Amino acid sequence: MRLLEPIALLAVLLLTGCATPNGRRDPVRYDVQFPNLVHHEAQIAVTLNALPAGPLELRMSRSSPGRYAIHEFAKNVLVLRVEDGAGRELPVERPDPYSWLVSGHGGTVRVSYRLFADRADGTYSGIDRAHAHLNPPATFLWARGLEDRAVSVHFAPLPEGWSIATQLAPGDDPLSFTASDLQAFMDSPIEIGPLDIRSWTVASGGREQTIRLAIHHAGTADQVDAYVDMLQRVVREQEGIFGELPVFDHGVYTFIADYLPHVAGDGMEHRNSTILASTLSLEANAAGLLGTASHEFFHAWNVERVRPASLEPFDFTGANMSGELWLAEGFTSYYGPLAIHRAGLSTLERYAASLAGGINTVLRSPGRGFRSPREMSMMAPFVDAATAIDPTNFGNTFISYYTWGAALGLALDLTLRSQFRDLTADDFMRELWRAHGATARPYTNDDARAALARVTGSAAFAEDFWFRFIDGRRAPDFAELLARAGLLLRPPRPDRPWLGDQGFSADSLGVVVRGAAIIGTPLYRAGLDRGDRVLSLGGRPLRTVADVDAAIQARRPGDSLNVQALSRGLPVSSVIVLEADPRLEVVTYERAGREVSDSIRAFRAAWLGSRVGP
Repeated sequence: MRLLEPIALLAVLLLTGCATPNGRRDPVRYDVQFPNLVHHEAQIAVTLNALPAGPLELRMSRSSPGRYAIHEFAKNVLVLRVEDGAGRELPVERPDPYSWLVSGHGGTVRVSYRLFADRADGTYSGIDRAHAHLNPPATFLWARGLEDRAVSVHFAPLPEGWSIATQLAPGDDPLSFTASDLQAFMDSPIEIGPLDIRSWTVASGGREQTIRLAIHHAGTADQVDAYVDMLQRVVREQEGIFGELPVFDHGVYTFIADYLPHVAGDGMEHRNSTILASTLSLEANAAGLLGTASHEFFHAWNVERVRPASLEPFDFTGANMSGELWLAEGFTSYYGPLAIHRAGLSTLERYAASLAGGINTVLRSPGRGFRSPREMSMMAPFVDAATAIDPTNFGNTFISYYTWGAALGLALDLTLRSQFRDLTADDFMRELWRAHGATARPYTNDDARAALARVTGSAAFAEDFWFRFIDGRRAPDFAELLARAGLLLRPPRPDRPWLGDQGFSADSLGVVVRGAAIIGTPLYRAGLDRGDRVLSLGGRPLRTVADVDAAIQARRPGDSLNVQALSRGLPVSSVIVLEADPRLEVVTYERAGREVSDSIRAFRAAWLGSRVGP
């Protein structure tokens, strides 16, 4: 790593990851000012020249790259005005809530509008005294029919000490940037503020490229130095998985990090950068922040280049549905923590414990009875930061494709290591990279299955894995798979009585069931559900959440307790039969007091050891 002098820093800051403009004579030009930062506003002008005859349709996006649900960004557009080339105001029609239709423009249109933005994360934009955090789909209006034109964006002079981090290509001056077309522009987040920049060079595939961290935080320089050291180690481990780094546009990849109390926690991948946002600081949670960074960097291969055909091209006008997210997001969720462990940044005990959450969900969630991983992936428009006010029953009917996919990544990795000589999930990912990422050929589920068949030399194995676990709803035998690595899957509290995983809350009137009752749990069997007020349990009046625990702590699995409740004002009298706590943990054989053989040590070293050495 090297710290950059101010002039060199600015030069590197302006390096980006998007293709150069496409040579069109009349690019779309955006001019951005921040006259009202304190009230979260930007003033934006859009200039469109050489327009074809006929009405011009202006739009705000309804979705954003990396997200799959609809987000109506048009709601934050204010005081929109449209002029022709002579400065005359043009009439505007509104055919729908996110479009403006302009006629009689004469070939040139200049649009001005005010944007309200007060959520800094991977989907929205946030503007305030501290910075301007811009996600282009949430910020910039665009014109239908001009999507292939080059784009330029120009910023007014910034507050002293502020600079710009983006993967957009540098323009003619330090406050100007370009993109090859609308897709590239919308995929390029922009962070403007008092940034601390760290940069290092990596050699891979016969070329040198730059990785940098552009961070806005309230910590110390020493904390950033330590964080960069961890990032460097994770980058090397992930390169080892695929055998090479992607070719970043202009040779630069940027981690753009906002670790500030007023941002919204998030991580969002882009082709040559990622947005990392958290209310927690490097001092408080460097390990957790690194987990998000590792996940998002893995996306530089898996999603951004090993790209599902269902997401190509990305549709800014509606929801984006994909049946491949179990692989695109799920396997990324498997490899993010694994790369951190291989880099020597977590212990075996900690890594083993981290596996339990996903395994518990896949083995115990009733959602597995409703949809397969492929079908769960297609639910993304309803669950990926989607907004709705009506209650759902997703606690019973949905398993996140992140969680289920990560568990399948673990299962495939351990299965390949057990059934095939010298084959791993790393080989599967490298084959996807070779066949689809390096060649820019988007893949389908069938393509992924074919890649597994090529890697294993067994179409039957690939077909069976897909039949049971991708298109089917079966659960792998995690206990047997983990045992090969000397990891024990067990219930830590088999004698503890259990009502269910749903929680309770308390108010001045007593105790209420907080979430949907999970199918098959004692609470569900007793006929209680979300919102029901539990008056007494086993004859004990309930006033606080602690009273619920006290009512069952002296009981044993199999005991029956009378329950009195009110369900939407109607009295309910039922019986709850307690069960043994079914929740599982993953511990090492050492912690469980079991023998660790030489074969287990060898298996662990091959699975969890560094791909790149010290």
